[in-house]
Amino acid sequence: MPWIFSPKNKNVSPSKQEDTVYKCKECHHASTREDFNTNNKVCPHCNHHERLSAYERVNLLLDPHSFIETNANLLAIDFLGFYDGEVSYESKLKATRQQKHINDAVITGKGTLNGFPIYIACMDFSFMGGSMGSVVGEKITRAIESATKEKTPVIIVSASGGARMQEGILSLMQMAKTSAALERHGEAALLYLSVLTNPTTGGVTASFAMLGDMIIAEPKALIGFAGPRVISQTIKQKLPEGFQRSEFIQDHGFVDIISHRNDLKNTLSKLINYTS
Repeated sequence: MPWIFSPKNKNVSPSKQEDTVYKCKECHHASTREDFNTNNKVCPHCNHHERLSAYERVNLLLDPHSFIETNANLLAIDFLGFYDGEVSYESKLKATRQQKHINDAVITGKGTLNGFPIYIACMDFSFMGGSMGSVVGEKITRAIESATKEKTPVIIVSASGGARMQEGILSLMQMAKTSAALERHGEAALLYLSVLTNPTTGGVTASFAMLGDMIIAEPKALIGFAGPRVISQTIKQKLPEGFQRSEFIQDHGFVDIISHRNDLKNTLSKLINYTS
């Protein structure tokens, strides 16, 4: 066992060990954080796929130095004056932007994937649970419309808890807006690839996430509208093993491909190549 794992080593502080060692949340296997990151944050022991940030997704999928971000400066506003009893929505937005170094729960832009020009939108669960508000919907819609205008495929990588309650009905309107943009993209005979990651739920699942020409999911991703606990309590039945996970969803015809993260770029590249 490497020395950095040993609690007897007094030369390494607990905080330093935490920085250099990754312990899997599923199987508790310990590996060096360097090896974990090199493996794109997939546990080498149990294959658990840890969440990636939006920018990590871009680096994973797009060719080096090809990404040009679009609409990065669009900012959500607290038009309802939402207050949850502890903090205002405006304060929550400002604090999350500073902490996560991202302006909202999605980044969009264009680049190349194995040489193929594409538009891409990557959601970031760390920003308020990847919730879809007016800015998220607007950025995704603009990316789709740009892809339609430039006649390129569009890829959307979803990671979301659903619509953003702090924006009320305007958050729900994004479901129709993004879906309409994808319909126009499809009418132009252009390819849309939807990538589902853990979790993809709520209004995102009920709109653009499930409208792909091909739907690709990472292993064991939670995919659904309402969560399994809510469903189980509502129907008062025990749910099947693996309910709402990628493999279960694929068995029931709602996911086309389950791809390991390390294979995802080549999987997407092959699909684009087949339809070019």
